[in-house]
Amino acid sequence: MVSLIAAVIVAVAIVSAVAQIVSELRAAREEARRSRALSLVTLFAPAIAAVQDDPKALLVWQQLAATVRKLFPEECASLDAAAGSAFPFSPEVISAAHARWTTDWLAWERTHDATYKMKAAEAGQDVESPGGRARFDAIEREKLDLYQRRYEEYVRVAKALQKLAG
Repeated sequence: MVSLIAAVIVAVAIVSAVAQIVSELRAAREEARRSRALSLVTLFAPAIAAVQDDPKALLVWQQLAATVRKLFPEECASLDAAAGSAFPFSPEVISAAHARWTTDWLAWERTHDATYKMKAAEAGQDVESPGGRARFDAIEREKLDLYQRRYEEYVRVAKALQKLAG
C-alpha cells in the first residue's frame, strides 16, 4: 500500500513537472515569436519612411517584405492583425506611393519644360549665327535626351508600382 501511494506521488510529481516544462516551452516559443515580430517592425521602420520620401524605394522593400512574409508567416499575420492591414505596406501605402510618383513626375515635367524653354529662348536670340544655331540644336537634343531618359524611368517604376497595387 505504501509503495502504491509512493508510486502515485511520484507519478503526480512527474506529471506536474512535465506540465510545467510544457508551459515553459510554450511561453518561450511565444516570447521568441514576439521577439521576431518586434525585429520585423524594427527592420521595416526605415522602409516605411523611405517609401514616403521616395516611392521607388517601395520596389526594393516590397521584395524583401514578400520574402519575410514567406519566412515568418505567423509573425506577419500577427503584425497584419495589429496594423489592420498588410504589414508593412498596405494597399493604401502602395496606392499613395504610385500617386506620389505620378505627382513627382508631373512636377518634374513642368520644371523641365520651363527650364528648356528659357534655355531655348536665350539661345534663339543668336540662332542666325552658325555657333548660335548649333547651341540651339544642342539644347533641343539635350532637352529631348533628358526627357526620354526620365520618362523611361517614370514608366518603368509606374508600371511596377501599379503591378504591386493590382
